[in-house]
Amino acid sequence: MAYSIQGKTGAWEVVIGLEVHAQVVSKSKLFSGAATEFGAEPNTQVSLVDAAMPGMLPVINARCVEQAVRTGLGLNAKINLTSTFERKNYFYPDLPFGYQISQYLHPVVGEGVMTLDMPDGTTRDVGIERLHLEQDAGKSLHDQDPNRTFIDLNRAGVALMEIVSKPDLRSPEEAGAYVRKMRTILRYLDTCDGNMEQGSLRCDVNVSVRKAGEGLRTRCEIKNVNSVRFVMQAIEIEAERQVELYESGGSVIQETRLYDPDRGETRPMRSKEEAHDYRYFPDPDLLPLALDQAYVDRLRAALPELPDAKKARFRVLYGLSPADATQLTAERELAAYFETVAEGRDAKIAANWTLQELTAMLNKRGLTITESPVSAQQLGALIGLISDNTISGRIAKDVFEEMVETGGDPVKIVDAKGLRQITDTGAIEAAVDKVIAENPAQAEQYRSGDQKVTGWFVGQIMKATGGKANPKMVNELLKKKLGG
Repeated sequence: MAYSIQGKTGAWEVVIGLEVHAQVVSKSKLFSGAATEFGAEPNTQVSLVDAAMPGMLPVINARCVEQAVRTGLGLNAKINLTSTFERKNYFYPDLPFGYQISQYLHPVVGEGVMTLDMPDGTTRDVGIERLHLEQDAGKSLHDQDPNRTFIDLNRAGVALMEIVSKPDLRSPEEAGAYVRKMRTILRYLDTCDGNMEQGSLRCDVNVSVRKAGEGLRTRCEIKNVNSVRFVMQAIEIEAERQVELYESGGSVIQETRLYDPDRGETRPMRSKEEAHDYRYFPDPDLLPLALDQAYVDRLRAALPELPDAKKARFRVLYGLSPADATQLTAERELAAYFETVAEGRDAKIAANWTLQELTAMLNKRGLTITESPVSAQQLGALIGLISDNTISGRIAKDVFEEMVETGGDPVKIVDAKGLRQITDTGAIEAAVDKVIAENPAQAEQYRSGDQKVTGWFVGQIMKATGGKANPKMVNELLKKKLGG
C-alpha cells in the first residue's frame, strides 16, 4: 500500500531525495598526505594543506579517485572520463580555506540506478543523479568549555563521496531501505565503512509534499542525519509539518533544517542556499581529472561480487527464498559465514541456523558476525551432526548453547555428554511400548480418531529417552503400535 499523509483536505504524497555523504576508505586525505584514522587526538592529523597555510597547494589522491569510480560502477552509474574540481565558497569556523573543494558542473560519476528490496517482496528502482568527490570540513567542539568553541581539523580535507539520489523515494520505509542498501554496497566495495555512529556515513534528507498528479513543490533539506531510524522519523515528522502548514493557508520556505530526535521535531537552521550563493568557480590549482576507459575497465573487472548478484546466486545455487537470500547478503561477512556453513551441507538448514539461532545469539550479546564465539566451521559441523542423525534438532540447540559458552567443538561436546541419537530400533521400540502401556487412556483417544494426541506421545517418549531418540523413528513406531 502506498504511503501517504491524510490531511483535512485529503491525501498528500511525500517526495524524498537523499544526499548520502560517504567518507572514502583511504589512509590519507583527498588533497594531502595527512592520516584519516578515526579517534585521534584533536589536531594531530593535520597537514599544512589542511590548515590552509599560505602557499600550500592541493595534490589529488589517486586512491580516492579510484574509490569513487569503483563506487560509481557498483551503483551501475556512468563514469565521466573528464571531471573538474570547483571551489564552493562559504564561511564556517572549521573550514580553514573559506571554501570547500568540490565538484559541481562535471562530477566524476553521473547517473545510475539502485534496486531496493522491499519487505513485501517487491522491488523499487531509485535513480542516482550523481556522485562527486569533495573534501570534508573540520569539526567545531562546543562541549569543551562553557564560553568558547574549539576547532578540531583532523577531519578537514578527508575525502567524501556525495551520492545524490533523484527524488524517486515515496515513503520513510523506502528511504530507510535506500540507506541500508547504499551502506551494504559501499561495504561490499570497501569504499566506505558505513559507520553512521562515527559520522563516516551521513544523510541530508530532502522532503516535499504534494497532491496526487501535481508537480514538485518546495522542498526542505534536513541536514546531517546519522542513523537509518532517524532518517525515517525525520521524513515522517517533516512531511506532517509541511502538510499542516499548507492546510492552514501557509507556504513552505526552502530552507535547511535540523532533526531533533529528543523533541521529535525539525527546526530551522538557515535558508537554503542556491548554487549561485556559493559562487562556484573552477579551482585554479587543480587540473581537470582525466581518466581513460582502460582504467575504468580494469576497475570494473576487479569488482567483488555485489549484493544483487550474490543474492541471485544464493537463490539458484542454494534454493533459498528471496527473503532469506536478501538477509544473508545484507552484510558481506554474513554471506561469507553462511557459505562456509553451507559447504557440502543442507543449505536450507544452514540458512535457518545462521539467520535464527546464530543471529539471535549475536543480537542478545551485542556482537557482530566477525565477533561470533561460534565459527562458521563449528556451526557447519553441528549441522552435519543433525543431517547424519547423530543428534536431533532439539539436542543440537543444547549443544549450540555450550558451543557459545565454551567455543567447543560440537563433536567433542556430543561425545563427552553422551548425546548421540538413539537409532537402535529395539531400544526405541521398548520406550514406545512402555509409554503406551503406561497411558492407556491416551492410546484409546488416538484409536478413537483423535490423532492430535500423537504429539503428546512423542513428547513423552523423547522425555523417557533424554531427548536422544530419533524423532522420525519414534513417529513411525508410534503409529505402527497404535494402529495408525
